[in-house]
Amino acid sequence: MEKLRPAMELAREASKPYPNDSYEYRRARTDLLAAEIELRRHIERVAAMRRSLPLGGEARNYEFLDRDGKKVSWPEIFGQHQTLVTYFWMFGPERERPCPMCTSFLGSMDIPVVDIEQRVSFAVFGRSPVARQMEFARERGWRNLKFYQTIGDDFARAYRGLSPNGEEWPALDVWVKDGEKTHHFWAAEFGGTADPGQDPRLAPDPTPLWNILDLTPGGRGRDWYPKLEYP
Repeated sequence: MEKLRPAMELAREASKPYPNDSYEYRRARTDLLAAEIELRRHIERVAAMRRSLPLGGEARNYEFLDRDGKKVSWPEIFGQHQTLVTYFWMFGPERERPCPMCTSFLGSMDIPVVDIEQRVSFAVFGRSPVARQMEFARERGWRNLKFYQTIGDDFARAYRGLSPNGEEWPALDVWVKDGEKTHHFWAAEFGGTADPGQDPRLAPDPTPLWNILDLTPGGRGRDWYPKLEYP
């Protein structure tokens, strides 16, 4: 394995002042850039660990309903790929409107999913009929996401989209097809991973909304969350 150059060495070479930067700002920015390089390297190390995971548990051959009300099974949802990414969103029949955070995440996926599906398949699961899910999708201007309705709650309960008391939770999962079998490969294991003072969050957090806000002075804020509508 090629030895990496020290992050600070790279940062000092790459760090160039912008107009009217003070010495103090550029020094602090160079220190931050070195930390960002180390963070990128750590993300790469974690991604390599993730890729090397053994297959998880074999999944039952759950069935879902597509936009035409037709039953579809796991192999059909995989389509042409051996890997499937799914998102279970909080939009059950008892909800008047879907979860704003789920909406923010899926909205950020609707355009890049065209690129994502060149490599893997991507599906959205919900407990509401697909027609209802797609009605909201059209309201938001989404065009590319594929929606499915779960049949019963066995899938949602097994893969942490539904708590024992019936409370919905979001669930981001990766599945792998191995011959005729499908296996759970990875999940964003939501709940209990936040550090003191943090709101509940995934580890890692794939949400573009938070990643962009983390670049700003105000960050995510302590009590702000996205809404479905703004004044």
